[in-house]
Amino acid sequence: MVVWLIGLSRAGKTTIGRELYRQWKAEESNTVLIDGDEIRGIFKSDIHKSSYALDGRRKNADRICEICAWLDRQEINVVCCILSIFEESRQWNRGNLSEYFEVYIKVASDILIDRDDGRLYKPALRGELTNVVNVDIPFNEPKCPDFIFNNSEPLEDFSGIAAEILQRAKSKFR
Repeated sequence: MVVWLIGLSRAGKTTIGRELYRQWKAEESNTVLIDGDEIRGIFKSDIHKSSYALDGRRKNADRICEICAWLDRQEINVVCCILSIFEESRQWNRGNLSEYFEVYIKVASDILIDRDDGRLYKPALRGELTNVVNVDIPFNEPKCPDFIFNNSEPLEDFSGIAAEILQRAKSKFR
């Protein structure tokens, strides 16, 4: 099964994803975590600014979809944390992965800016940084996620939401 966590930068997808992975791995050892930023680093797609333009983002998204499909064919569970700005990638996942559970981690833009460490949204809004999703690259919310979690409120412990996502994903397919 692939649990695909979608959200803008600073939405909490990696934090939630790491906890979801920890819980799932404790139950089923054939579980891996994929983070979009880590895949960029592995393939050295984080070096050039063009990697963050739409073409570079599409290449990274396609690569991650294929990695998830490869793992899925081996019956390895995947927690994937990714911006996922392309609806066609999500549709591809639905058609090519045996069990695909899509989670949208939704956060209001003003809260994302408040959570910003000053390296992303604020410089982009000042025009000092380009190719930032939800500033100069549009973010279209997923059309039909299996679950939406509003992560706008401060949350200290992510174990509850991770457990809920895992339970919902498993109950959809098992």
